Amino acid sequence: MFHLSTTTFASKREHYAELASQARGLLAGERDLIANAANFSALVFHSLHDLNWAGFYLFDGTELVVGPFQGKPACVRIALGRGVCGTAAQTREIQLVRDVNAFEGHIACDAASQSEIVVPLVKADGSLLGVWDVDSPRVGRFDEDDRAGMAALCAVFMASLA
Repeated sequence: MFHLSTTTFASKREHYAELASQARGLLAGERDLIANAANFSALVFHSLHDLNWAGFYLFDGTELVVGPFQGKPACVRIALGRGVCGTAAQTREIQLVRDVNAFEGHIACDAASQSEIVVPLVKADGSLLGVWDVDSPRVGRFDEDDRAGMAALCAVFMASLA
């Protein structure tokens, strides 16, 4: 049985390092995309504060389609280049948006979302798997420590599928 750590951390970096360790343990030995994406989403959603959505949009060869997540119902399909998720998928760059209202073309799946971070998920062969998307109801929730921490978590997730 998996046990979710409730430790208090001195820094975000320390918290993300522990979360990456928990993710490695949770995903160890399982190669199924949906199973790992579901557990990964639950782990992050219930481990980090001030989140209202955490989950995956998977690339179907044409557009992003909602995958496993935690939070309220979400937009089902997102075109490449559209919104924060579509921009991350198209540019293959992490999108850290401190205020979604200032992001041209933001898609408001949940009106409560005020900040967002999206990490593109690129396979070893260079093809796009999808994106990892995390929203917060607080403006400025995500910073450079979150960028590094989410990138490290996504590396753990992608390694679990290899």
